[in-house]
Amino acid sequence: MRKYGSRRGSTWSLLLVGLSCAVVLTAQVGDTVADEPADSSYTFYDSLYAHELPPDSSQNLLPGYVGFGLGEQLIFDVQYGLINAGEATLEIRNIASIDSVDCYRVVSDARTNKFFSKIFKVRDRFESYIDTTRLTSRRYEKHLREGKFKRDVSVVFDQDRHVARYSDREVPIPPRAQDVLSALYYVRTLPLEVGQSVFLANHTDGKNYPLVVKVHRRETVTVGAGTFNCLVVEPILRGPGLFTQKGRLTVWLTDDRYRVPVLMKSKVIIGHVAAVLKEMKLADKVGDPDDLAIQKD
Repeated sequence: MRKYGSRRGSTWSLLLVGLSCAVVLTAQVGDTVADEPADSSYTFYDSLYAHELPPDSSQNLLPGYVGFGLGEQLIFDVQYGLINAGEATLEIRNIASIDSVDCYRVVSDARTNKFFSKIFKVRDRFESYIDTTRLTSRRYEKHLREGKFKRDVSVVFDQDRHVARYSDREVPIPPRAQDVLSALYYVRTLPLEVGQSVFLANHTDGKNYPLVVKVHRRETVTVGAGTFNCLVVEPILRGPGLFTQKGRLTVWLTDDRYRVPVLMKSKVIIGHVAAVLKEMKLADKVGDPDDLAIQKD
């Protein structure tokens, strides 16, 4: 059950945080950033294997518009095929201080509904503390409750010393490293373009992995929260294989300055699992909801 619970957790994590937690399921075994062609079609952000970026990409280091903030809340239906399996939420609950640095406290929860809980009960919570100025991770927690499986992990990202501090050890990390949840919010600030691939430094479970985000196309989708013009992106975690299980995640982000994830789909062994946005509340001080890339009747 422990092994099963761990894999199950990666699927639910996927649906919670889309661009980030999901990458543990979409790991490409044996690939590394070094395998990528060094041509102009790739924009390097925070390369894991080089502390200095190529000169032609240095102007892209800074994020663009930060379209999230205190008070943002996203609520998703989690579906297995056509069956509603539960609910997942993403919200910025408050501003907290980590090592005297102001951080967005991002909390994501996933829970199976009454029917699915009889088969396999999930009550997972993930928390990320994101530096409000530098938009890098300062702390990450995950609390898994899946069937009989239980696990609690906490790690502090010391961005000044470039180490991740666990309760029993310290692990070196690259500059501006992200956790699996903060990566989503960082990507939301970038000026994404179709055909582009973006690289981030990601630290997960004591190991460093480059996270690649590929921007495939533009598309209009309808979900419970409305009909939105979107950018379709695919996150890939490159490394020596975090899990032997392979999968693929597709994420629809609104094609505007908010970059709200409105739909996430992942292929699993049988069928697919999806997180579909049904309700949302924008941050208190980031603009007008009418600015969203929504199609109105």
